[in-house]
Amino acid sequence: MKKMSMTVKILIGIIAGLITGLVLHLYFPAVFTEVNGWVFDPIGQIFIKAIKMIVVPLVFFSIASGAAGIADPKKLGRIGSKTIILYMLTTAIAITFALGIANIIDPGEGTQIQQSTEKPEIKEAPDIKDTLLNIVPANPVQAMAEAEMLQIITFALFFGIGMALLGEKVSRVKEFIDQANEIMIKLVQIVMQVAPYAAFALMARAIGEAGVDLIASMGLYMIAIIAALIIHMGVTYSFLLSVFAKMNPLHFFKKVAPAMEVAFTTSSSAATLPVTLECAEKGLKVPKSISSFVIPLGATINMDGTAIMQGVAAVFIAQLYGIPLDLQAQLIIILTATLASVGTAAVPGVGLITLAMVLNAVGLPVEGIAIVMGVDRLLDMSRTATNITGDLCVAAVVAKGEEKRERKTEQVAA
Repeated sequence: MKKMSMTVKILIGIIAGLITGLVLHLYFPAVFTEVNGWVFDPIGQIFIKAIKMIVVPLVFFSIASGAAGIADPKKLGRIGSKTIILYMLTTAIAITFALGIANIIDPGEGTQIQQSTEKPEIKEAPDIKDTLLNIVPANPVQAMAEAEMLQIITFALFFGIGMALLGEKVSRVKEFIDQANEIMIKLVQIVMQVAPYAAFALMARAIGEAGVDLIASMGLYMIAIIAALIIHMGVTYSFLLSVFAKMNPLHFFKKVAPAMEVAFTTSSSAATLPVTLECAEKGLKVPKSISSFVIPLGATINMDGTAIMQGVAAVFIAQLYGIPLDLQAQLIIILTATLASVGTAAVPGVGLITLAMVLNAVGLPVEGIAIVMGVDRLLDMSRTATNITGDLCVAAVVAKGEEKRERKTEQVAA
């Protein structure tokens, strides 16, 4: 008998969790409260904590190993600049799709809300200048303790470059880094054995808390975001894969499905990172030297799904408050959301923080965030799956570009 794949197990967990959460919410709300407090919530939290436990050391060892593996600093600079340009480009395209679809669907038209909507407690979005200045850590150990991803990536990058420049002098250190990276990947495989049960618990909790009435009231808003996510993945990623990576998009989506499922259930690019790396290296055959650099960087700065939410939410909130958004305002939304994606923490719910920055940029009331918070947890799942799919798409494109370059170099040398 054929063994059931992890992908199928996770899908079963998601569907079972959805049905369980819905039934408990509709017919046994008191039972849901008890079961959620003692079963769903603890299982979900333990799973996310277990996988996050691995993230910081995995990011450091992975990027340091990848940077050391790209012995030529020029090649590292070329891969880095190409990666960042692709990430920023896909984010800008994503929010453009979002604004277009939101203007067609008009999710907030015909609905009026009072100006006295309670202002939610949203942390202030990080300033772009401060984000850039804080890229270099004053204390790498503190950066790791506080899980400051950009700072960890920067230190790991410099550490890897140092190893590459010293070559054989630090062969033992490089061997240690490579082996430590292998250990972290093995730990991921161990933790992922409980992923189907965690998927069940996380989905049951999300549906049980949100409920049908709340989801129905935000129907058009949700449809607009999901439509933009699907179109962005189906058009933008498929185009990049077909034209630049010479890869069949259907083959790509089949190979990255496990990472998309984990991203959907955890709502965290960082928590999904180990699985994303595995899909890139084993499923898409992206060289480890490229995947270990491109994927962790993408988990930090590539937020296509989050940008789509911000675009649709901005139009939705503007329509609810009767505030017109002209072309200039929508261009400002594109620019702000694209820049805000840099340095955004790869954790659940962070889109609400950067949404505050977008709303402020075009003079929309931040209080409007309270309206979309109710269903944000469910939408966060979908946009996180889009985020990591974008990471894998860029990794495949960059890997193909380097393969072509190396082939040309070999032909010239011959």
